[in-house]
Amino acid sequence: MRPYIQAESLSKRWGELMLFENISFTVSEGQKVALIARNGTGKSTLLDILAGKDSPDGGSVTVTNNIKIGYFEQIPKLNPELTVLEEVFEADSEKLQTVKEFELAVAQNNQQKITEISAKMDELAAWDSEVEIKQVLTQLNITNFEQLVGELSGGQKKRLALAKVLIHNPDLLILDEPTNHLDLEMIEWLESYLGKSKSTLLMVTHDRYFLDRVCNEIIEMEDNKIYRYEGNYSWFLEKRNDRIKSQQASVTKAKNLLRTELEWMRRMPKARGHKAKYRVDSFYEIKEKSTRKFEEGSIDINIKSARLGKKIVEIEHLSKSFPGMNLVDNFTYKFSRFEKVGIVGKNGTGKTTFLNLITGILQPDKGKIEIGQTVQFGYYRQDGINFNPQERVIDAVNKIAEYIIFEDGTRMTSTQLLTRFLFPPETQYNYIEKLSGGEQRRLYLCTVLMQNPNFLILDEPTNDLDILTLNVLEEYLRAFEGCVVVVSHDRFFMDKIVEHLFVFEGNGIISDFPGSYTIYRHQQQKQTREEVSKISAKNVAGKTNRKSSSDSGREDTKKKLSFKEKREMELLENEIETLELQRKQLEDTLNSGTLGHEELHQKSEELVRVKSLMDEKELRWLELSDRA
Repeated sequence: MRPYIQAESLSKRWGELMLFENISFTVSEGQKVALIARNGTGKSTLLDILAGKDSPDGGSVTVTNNIKIGYFEQIPKLNPELTVLEEVFEADSEKLQTVKEFELAVAQNNQQKITEISAKMDELAAWDSEVEIKQVLTQLNITNFEQLVGELSGGQKKRLALAKVLIHNPDLLILDEPTNHLDLEMIEWLESYLGKSKSTLLMVTHDRYFLDRVCNEIIEMEDNKIYRYEGNYSWFLEKRNDRIKSQQASVTKAKNLLRTELEWMRRMPKARGHKAKYRVDSFYEIKEKSTRKFEEGSIDINIKSARLGKKIVEIEHLSKSFPGMNLVDNFTYKFSRFEKVGIVGKNGTGKTTFLNLITGILQPDKGKIEIGQTVQFGYYRQDGINFNPQERVIDAVNKIAEYIIFEDGTRMTSTQLLTRFLFPPETQYNYIEKLSGGEQRRLYLCTVLMQNPNFLILDEPTNDLDILTLNVLEEYLRAFEGCVVVVSHDRFFMDKIVEHLFVFEGNGIISDFPGSYTIYRHQQQKQTREEVSKISAKNVAGKTNRKSSSDSGREDTKKKLSFKEKREMELLENEIETLELQRKQLEDTLNSGTLGHEELHQKSEELVRVKSLMDEKELRWLELSDRA
């Protein structure tokens, strides 16, 4: 594999903070690599440097000649004065410009223009590109081509920027948190798209299912060192744990040896000048090694929560709509103690509106919400970060409380609390503007939890948090003695936390699904296949009836299915369902974290084979159903 991009001895400082120093790695053709590091260690800055958007303080980046790089940034830089179509197709490619003209003509229903451009599309063999581009735009819900970019919401802009990067089909894709602001169905589509894409990939993501199913290698950046792991997320966790144990053993050994060498240094001052210089040098190496720390700090959020009474939150015949949008229609539900509910649904179906209704930020059009006297909400909002950037970290926490009480009754000062949330004393007097996006999210989480809530409402809490923080937050929520309602696009997070789902189906309909997100999606996919099969069978029956009542001399324009092909179609439906179950079982096994290296490799190859076979079977089924 030829190297696409090489980082050599890169260093970068942000003010007085050293983000990373003297790091080197290579991403080669065909690799799909995830970059993992703690918040505040410069992941986004590193991607900026690799994409040529920023310069390192030291070191160099070498990019192979003539490769095309596509970079999706967390904060996309788009031209607000362009239309959506102009922004998406902003490129020198003649093929892309022709597809743009065709899409614009279709949007305007200009038949003459469509005919003219169709000839050019034929000439450039651009129809396959047009189909793929339309698929990307449709899946990311980008349909209003003539809308100005400046009129879009933050989430719409991110989806537009992502579509633009994918449509240009680069050799190397660099993606910084691509799943943020996507709904769950979009994430699953993107997962499939990137898994099949021939582009080389380097990305930062906190979505562990997404990482597992897309990437085949992980680069971890820790303590100014690069560690590479060939395998998925489960393999990474196992090998990373082995590495930390080995390094800790080396530190312990060095500490024991240091005592002996220190005594020698004290007893033999003359030897330090000449013959035993090598031993003096060795002493300082051992001393440095003995002071290294390889175990990451851990967040301890065992914060006391107020006791819940019998009456918690009771919702009766709740309705809420806005002009042209019916978001909640006649919904009734009574929450129980310790209940943990996940909320899923497409963007714009009213998930955040529902949370704002529960917390009293919005008032319902009809119905009522009764809140128990003992309920204390802790609401982590998507747009809840409103810190003063010129304020110090410690002051933001002291505004809420200068100490908190833990489960065992002990008190903790705000300084001690921040230390537990991985803000060491030397950073607590930094200004908030110097924190990374993920660090600001962690600080916001700290301010929500320290208010001792017993009913937590979390709206996309996983955005921008590093995987360490997510793991600890998951354990806290699982043990939380109160109610939890969470909206999240992180399927791994949802599967670990929630017991059932409120499914926002659109047009105000909210259904209650008893199970995890993975079970819900599996059932939904099965129902979709069954519905497609029923529609297909109905079409076959309808066409058969029409054929029997028509003139016997009239022949159909398409060749009808033979008995053998009909039987093949029935068998295909059963085979596809069986393969879907195999795929699900393999993915669950790969995510279990219990496999050895050989078995992990074997199961990964088997999953690729099953997915490929599913694609073949589904394609054949579609061919037959078109003639049924």
